[in-house]
Amino acid sequence: MTKHIRTLGTTGPQTYALGLGCMGMSALYGEADRAESIATVHAALEAGVTLLDTGDFYAMGHNELLVGEALRTAPAARREQALVSVKFGALRDPDGNWGGYDGRPAAVKNFAAYSLNRLGVDHIDIYRIARLDPDVPIEETVGAIAELVEKGHVRHIGLSEVDAGTIRRAAATAPISDLQFEYSLISRGIEEEILPTTRELGISVTAYGVLSRGLISGHFSRDRQLAANDFRAFAPRFQGDNLQHNLNLVEALREVAEQKGVTVAQIAVAWVLSRGADIVPLIGARTRERLAESLGALDVTLTEADLAAIEEAVPADAARGERYPSAQMSHLGSK
Repeated sequence: MTKHIRTLGTTGPQTYALGLGCMGMSALYGEADRAESIATVHAALEAGVTLLDTGDFYAMGHNELLVGEALRTAPAARREQALVSVKFGALRDPDGNWGGYDGRPAAVKNFAAYSLNRLGVDHIDIYRIARLDPDVPIEETVGAIAELVEKGHVRHIGLSEVDAGTIRRAAATAPISDLQFEYSLISRGIEEEILPTTRELGISVTAYGVLSRGLISGHFSRDRQLAANDFRAFAPRFQGDNLQHNLNLVEALREVAEQKGVTVAQIAVAWVLSRGADIVPLIGARTRERLAESLGALDVTLTEADLAAIEEAVPADAARGERYPSAQMSHLGSK
C-alpha cells in the first residue's frame, strides 16, 4: 500500500494517492442514497483512502453531516486515518441560490465553528475557501485560517480555483499544502501557468472532476435523463452538440482503454495520476461499485505509447463547452 502514498506539498500530510470527493452524495447530481453513500465512505476507508473532501455549502451542511456520520460509524482505526478537507465561503439562500463568497476573517472563523460541529471532529485537516472573495485580500483570508491552525482547530491550509498570482500571495502569507482545481483529460487549463507555480512553491494539487462529472467515465449516454437539480442539466459540456462531440471523444478513449484491458474511467483516472506524484485525484464516487472501478486505476501503468494514444484520442482543448455556466466562470482561476 505504501506505493500509493503521496504527500500534500512540502508542509502537508501524507495521503493515499486517490481521495474521495463527497459532494455528489448530497448535491448537484440528483438524488443519492444516503445508506449507500455512507457505505461508500466506509469502503473507501477500508481500501486505504484517507482524504475525504467536502464543503460546508454542499446542500447547506447536509454533506458535512453525512461525512460526520460516516466517520462516527466507521471502525476506530479507519476513522483515525481519515483526513477531512473542507471548503467554505460560498453563500447560499434558503432556495439554494448562490450569493457570492465571503472570505472575511470573522466569517472564516464562523464557518469553521459550524463545520467542526457538523462533522463532529475537534479539528479540520485541510481548510480552504472555495473561491476567491474579490472584496477581501487573500492574505486576510489565509491569515485567518493560519490563526485557526495556531489554535489547533485546523491542521493545514489549502486553496481552491485561484490563479497563479493569488497562489503566490497566499504562500507568502502562510504555508499552503495543496491547491484544489478541476483537472482531467478535458480540463487542462491548470497546465500552462498554475501547475508550474504550485511546483515551484512546493504545493500539491488535489484534482477534482477527474471524470468531468461523469462525462468521461464511460457510463454517460446522450439519452440520459437528468433531474432538474442536476448540475449537468445546464452545464455547457452536457448541452446539445457539445455533448455529442464530447461523447465522441469518450468513444475514442474507449478504444485505447479496451486495448489496454481497462475501463474508460480507469484510464482517465490513471492519466491524472500519471501527471505527477504531487497530484492527488479526488474520485466523486457515490456507490461502492463506482469506487471500486476508480480504485482499479491505481494498478494501471501507462507507457509512453499509452500516453501518446490517449493524447491522440483526446487532445488538449478538444472538449467543447466551458466547464461551468458563464456566470460562474468569472470565479475561476483558469479555464
